[in-house]
Amino acid sequence: MSAEPRRKYTLQEYFDLEISSDARYEYWNGDIFSLSGVSDSHARIEVNLTAFLSTRLEERSCLVFPANMRLHVPTLPPYRHADLSIVCSQPIFQEIGGVDVLTNPALVIEVLSESTEAYDRGDKFTHYKSIDSLRESLLIARHRPHITQYVKQGDNSWSYRDVNDLSASLMLPSMECVLSLTDVYQDVQLPAAASLNVQSPETH
Repeated sequence: MSAEPRRKYTLQEYFDLEISSDARYEYWNGDIFSLSGVSDSHARIEVNLTAFLSTRLEERSCLVFPANMRLHVPTLPPYRHADLSIVCSQPIFQEIGGVDVLTNPALVIEVLSESTEAYDRGDKFTHYKSIDSLRESLLIARHRPHITQYVKQGDNSWSYRDVNDLSASLMLPSMECVLSLTDVYQDVQLPAAASLNVQSPETH
């Protein structure tokens, strides 16, 4: 007996689910993926980042949006969810499927999990680069001190560096502020011997 083919969902079914549910979902090629149910460490990192950035950016006319804010990604329709997104200009929204979608983030942040890390580091970031306003992206590990920082250069290439020393800090050029790893991982349970050296920047 042959297996039943996996059901494909219409875009309208996805929009109806998004509007009627408090959970987060993403849609791609007829498949719907749940983004709910984060771990304690994932949630703590999001809270730490929101508190830190909101305090540092309140005088810079920047806004921090949580994970339920949808982002317009031109090459990955209809929209995506980042864990945090920041705008340092007047936010611009587009209505897609009956909901408001942010079109001009300057910084997007993803807190990685085992189930999404490959996607977040690969295809998702590749498509994030199609957002014209985007200047920076952070990928943050939740089980060890490790942040990958991508920064858009003047020639539209992207530099990156990996920071995995708990005593280190990152300059965020899109925000004009310094983010320390101790601020990111405050109250997060980490392995006892987690600090390593900071690797040098590279450009792609």
